Amino acid sequence: MIPRRAVVAGLLTALTCATATAAEPSAARKAELAILLSQDCGSCHGLTRHGGLGSPLTAEALRGQDDSVLATVIRDGLPGKPMPPWGPLLSDSDIDWLIHLLRETPP
Repeated sequence: MIPRRAVVAGLLTALTCATATAAEPSAARKAELAILLSQDCGSCHGLTRHGGLGSPLTAEALRGQDDSVLATVIRDGLPGKPMPPWGPLLSDSDIDWLIHLLRETPP
């Protein structure tokens, strides 16, 4: 029989791992993501992020939008619209950092 203390410790470890946030991208990855944002996202959302084929991606335009909704759109795309799913190329921490960049950095 497994001691109760070992079971509790295992559950706490599993819970901690499940709720831990992903590590922030490295400096090199952040540089890659900034280029992706300006070039790839910019090809539809405008190089100045003020819109084009896609909607504006300025801090003002995103105000009031929930980060989890933005992450879902980036990860899964928008079916029936030209917004592709970026989930196969981006980790959750990449997506979180891009959202932070959009909110904190002027175009």
